[in-house]
Amino acid sequence: MTSTDPDEVGGEQMIGLKGRTEESEEPDEQRRPWSPREARRIRMAAAGTIMAVVAVVLVLRLSAHPSLLTVGVYGAGLVLCGVVIELSRRGRTRLGTWLLAVGLVAVAAADQLLGSL
Repeated sequence: MTSTDPDEVGGEQMIGLKGRTEESEEPDEQRRPWSPREARRIRMAAAGTIMAVVAVVLVLRLSAHPSLLTVGVYGAGLVLCGVVIELSRRGRTRLGTWLLAVGLVAVAAADQLLGSL
């Protein structure tokens, strides 16, 4: 007695696959609020804004305390922002984000160290 009813034959597999497909689409939409292109543009804009802020702080620090170390630290920050922009342009946004975060912490730490000298 075999049944050829489509609901009984492989019905569990079909339900299981449908359930997985619908579940896998929902978390992707929740995890990715922006498209990859939008994420790249946002990170490029953030790095460009940070680059402008670092340039302004460099000018202010040089006017208050001219030092080659100050130029080196803030110059490294400017180069770091440029590298992040290029990484974002090439699609390496996660790496660029981590590099920007770690680099800015390093620049801030170096600035504090220079301030104590």
